[in-house]
Amino acid sequence: MDTVRRPLRWTAIAGVAVALAAGLTGCTNAVSMAPAPSADTAACAAVQVRLPTTVGNDLPLRNTDAQSTAAWGDPAAALYHCGVAVPTVSDLPCFSKGGVDWIRDDRGAQVVYTTFGRSPAVQVVIDSTKTTDQVVQDLSDVVSTLPKDGHRCLDPSDVQG
Repeated sequence: MDTVRRPLRWTAIAGVAVALAAGLTGCTNAVSMAPAPSADTAACAAVQVRLPTTVGNDLPLRNTDAQSTAAWGDPAAALYHCGVAVPTVSDLPCFSKGGVDWIRDDRGAQVVYTTFGRSPAVQVVIDSTKTTDQVVQDLSDVVSTLPKDGHRCLDPSDVQG
């Protein structure tokens, strides 16, 4: 009877080892990110579940290891954070895309887009060598569900005396 239990025990141990290895291998593909200060808001969670599975020029959604974050492309060409600091004043270019106002901060190969007039705010960082601002357009529909805070992009004619 003991000889029957021994193969079953080894089979069970081998099964657990395979499952553990498969689980650990799946985690290695996650993009390491840090959550934004207000990543735990209900509004960020509501947007998170609606994020598109592809953006830009067919960049696939990847797993991340932080709350209210997302990444697309392998290697990551677009990074998303919900819950970043809400901008109230900026001298950076501001434009509307898909019904959402965005501030653009061009940092060479990286371009940082931050929602303007939404709280919590969203930040999208794209690698301009791998994708375009089409990513912002692709995210504007879901980001438009974030509450407005009363700020909006102004046309230069609005501020010229």
